[in-house]
Amino acid sequence: MSESPPASMPALAPPTPLLEVRDLVVRFGPVRAVDGVSLALPPGPFGLGLVGESGSGKTTLARAVMRLVPVSGGEIFLEGTPVSGLRGRALNRYRRAVQIVFQDPDTTLDPRVRIGGAVAEGLRVHRIADRAGAGTRVARLLEEVGLEAEHARRFPHQLSGGQRQRVAIARALAVEPRILVLDEPTSALDVTVQARILELIRRLRDSHALAYLLVSHNLGVVEELCEETAVMYLGRIVERGPTPALLSTPAHPYTVALRSAVPEIDLHARRRRIVLPGAPPDATRPPAGCRFHPRCPVAVDLCRTQVPVLREIAPGRAVACHRAEDVLRGRLDPELQRPPAR
Repeated sequence: MSESPPASMPALAPPTPLLEVRDLVVRFGPVRAVDGVSLALPPGPFGLGLVGESGSGKTTLARAVMRLVPVSGGEIFLEGTPVSGLRGRALNRYRRAVQIVFQDPDTTLDPRVRIGGAVAEGLRVHRIADRAGAGTRVARLLEEVGLEAEHARRFPHQLSGGQRQRVAIARALAVEPRILVLDEPTSALDVTVQARILELIRRLRDSHALAYLLVSHNLGVVEELCEETAVMYLGRIVERGPTPALLSTPAHPYTVALRSAVPEIDLHARRRRIVLPGAPPDATRPPAGCRFHPRCPVAVDLCRTQVPVLREIAPGRAVACHRAEDVLRGRLDPELQRPPAR
């Protein structure tokens, strides 16, 4: 009697992302600041970097995730639940789960409120601790971010810039979020303080199992803190993938130019700096075809007429470029040094 073949195992469904952005559009009048962006952030500890020049739409995307700007299209999901329709207690639960740390703490810390009161505010709003327990919790949070309990009695102007940013991080952590949105968290600080804040973020992410969306123009910072990176240009994602692969072998000419601006300590590893001419095009009238083609040194006729779709070129890597395979294989390296044809 012949044996029947073993039944095949059913395919496992991919895990639901902790946070998902799907075809998101944000408009400001005629400007599509975010134009059909899709991203997925897995549970922490995990960092997703969002990079690009000023005006690329990365900060607008971060604020849309926080529901700080209205969304014109698409959807944001928290563990599969759409966010746009949340109201009342459901919206409060979302805002507790997703917290933001802004670039400049001076714009978010009330100069008339002592540090202890600023950190305790979220505890009261979300009813996490009563007045008696709030003081103990604030002291623990301040200690966790490298401050002393006595800092709770000070006002923001009595702290340094780095200390104020630590307070902003403590305040975000107070409500025990699962996701942090970090909007250029070190760009307003000097280099020495930047390194300390980056180390703090790295330590807290592991101890709290945090997932975060890190908005930055600095690829060096993203390289240190993020497993995955998405590159934005004029409202769209042009490349995304695992950070080490994306930064070591970029597949989009725009990413190549951004990467060339990162200083290298090793003289043998240094790349020639690629300076892109001009500024991004007028966002109210983006060019036809690839939006990057007016500044791209390797653009061809197809780039000027056909919009490149974001397509997978390797497991976990996607790029929106007609010439991505040639860029990835290094065939266009000499051409990338040239200014674009006029």
